[in-house]
Amino acid sequence: MSNYVNKDNGFEQAETITRECPHCGSHAQMLPVSTPSFEALSSHRPRHVGIGFRCAACGEPRFGRVAVRAFSPTRVELSSNVVEVERPRERFQYHYLPDSVEPLFKEALQCYSFGCYNAFASMCRRTLQESIGDDNNARMHWYELFKDVVRIGPLDDATAQALETVLFGTESRIPELTADKAAVLIETIKDMVYQGYVRTSKLRAALKMRRYFAEEQAANITSIDDHRAESA
Repeated sequence: MSNYVNKDNGFEQAETITRECPHCGSHAQMLPVSTPSFEALSSHRPRHVGIGFRCAACGEPRFGRVAVRAFSPTRVELSSNVVEVERPRERFQYHYLPDSVEPLFKEALQCYSFGCYNAFASMCRRTLQESIGDDNNARMHWYELFKDVVRIGPLDDATAQALETVLFGTESRIPELTADKAAVLIETIKDMVYQGYVRTSKLRAALKMRRYFAEEQAANITSIDDHRAESA
């Protein structure tokens, strides 16, 4: 399917485009508001063009890059595949992380959002190195979190080995990541960090709160013997 810019500068959209908005996070329609003119396209005959969109949910601007397929006297054919210039950012509950870990993990997720997969891999290793430190028990704990993801996935042996080398390897050179392996790594590291920090903090807070209310309730209950003594 294709999109078209007609001779009268009308823009024909083959189908509506719905993507996750990098601003509000909604899976909303992208409404075209600024499209290239037919005259400019016919004069310069570019291979790619830019289109300005508006998020239907929040109204923020979104920008896309589209390939030009063909030129004719009455219209210019564009690809229906819109490559967004600004990609959605990965979201996470960063405030549960230690101060030394938070900036590293945040930068790791930003690298993934920007499509810098090898930088993403490097920052994932730095995140774990900071979390582990020189504690062998901590290293085993994080390795078990990784193996849980491998089992639950389940991840094939080649992918699991590549990710294990990225996260726990001791050599300075980190294996290069393809887009598909980076997609697996992003879910792996997010789950590990969630289990290691967020779940732990939430569970401890919930247990503390439950114990507090249980003790409060117990202190306010008068036993039968005490009640009889007071009545007498």
